[in-house]
Amino acid sequence: MDYFLNEKQKMVRDLARKIAREKIVPMRAELDEKEEFPWDIMKVSAEVGLFGIYIPEEYGGFGGGSFENCLAVEELSRACMGVALSFAASGLGAYPILLYGNEEQKKKYLPEVASGRRIAAFGLTESEAGSDVAGIRTTAVLDGNEYVINGTKQWITNGGEAEIYTVTVITNKAKGSRGATTFIVEKGTPGFTFGAKEKKLGIRCSATRELIFEDCRVPKENIIGKQGLGFVVAMKTFDKSRPGIGAQAIGVAQGALDAAVEYARQRRQFDKPIVSFQAVQHMLADMATQVEAARALVYAAARFSDSSPKDFTKISAMSKLFPTDVAMKVTTDAVQILGGYGYMRDYPVEKMMRDAKILQIYEGTNQIQRNIIGLSLIKEYAGKK
Repeated sequence: MDYFLNEKQKMVRDLARKIAREKIVPMRAELDEKEEFPWDIMKVSAEVGLFGIYIPEEYGGFGGGSFENCLAVEELSRACMGVALSFAASGLGAYPILLYGNEEQKKKYLPEVASGRRIAAFGLTESEAGSDVAGIRTTAVLDGNEYVINGTKQWITNGGEAEIYTVTVITNKAKGSRGATTFIVEKGTPGFTFGAKEKKLGIRCSATRELIFEDCRVPKENIIGKQGLGFVVAMKTFDKSRPGIGAQAIGVAQGALDAAVEYARQRRQFDKPIVSFQAVQHMLADMATQVEAARALVYAAARFSDSSPKDFTKISAMSKLFPTDVAMKVTTDAVQILGGYGYMRDYPVEKMMRDAKILQIYEGTNQIQRNIIGLSLIKEYAGKK
């Protein structure tokens, strides 16, 4: 459909599409096989200004919003979700500073992220704190003008590769989630190290590591917002970032649909291309309809987010939930249409199916998204009585 993009938005989309076709597609199989972080592609993305899409112009960015960022993420994900995630996760790490950082923090860190000179990462998840954010065990204790951080964050995207980390820890255990605080921690800070790169089902070129804090001293000035605001910072960051997960989903689903249609037009059985069989046509029709419906939801949600609504949590959850379920179904159906070839690494759809699975898990499982939406509905309808 025509989503009436303005000239700047078309430029963002076309730049990302050009990088996807010329830089990512030729390298995606090798990056997946070797599990190498795509630094060369990140540098190209930085050179054309993609990292600053959602960052205001006064901090060296493009001055766009969630919608423009989704356009870029979708195009990159259409070629390789692992590469797209390496790009998008820097935004996730920068959003806490953009949303709640003070002016000094914004001027210090956002131009670095916008230029791509340094990428960012977001540290929340722990072995006992995934869906249950209140289960965080990593602590920070005030000692003079510094906080001493101890603990471990797990499954952190861009871990070890990023140089700027926004990390949520507990500063007051007695207050539970209200005792959480978010800090900026720079790579190279004494006491801050990384675990080994995780071996994953999909998104293999994306780096996933533990963040290990052992008496890591961070100045008070590195608190984002204020002490005790960490839970709010994390949740509002997810509200902003979840349409981007939806964009990853429509990108990988569109890529799988493209591959399935191309194959079905060329593959012949019973002396005719398999696309002529109604069974295959119906599968492709459902896939295309689902992708377009998911795209419409993500684009509408991203534009709504950029209008700065007071309450965006329900729509944000929907923009993550529906498209990611679609991505898993569409990529699986693409493998089915390609048959035995679809199961082989010579064709990209098996990788797309492996990559798509994580979309239903990270940044809040889809079961958690349903909880969020359900609770929002209960509150809305209770308020109407």
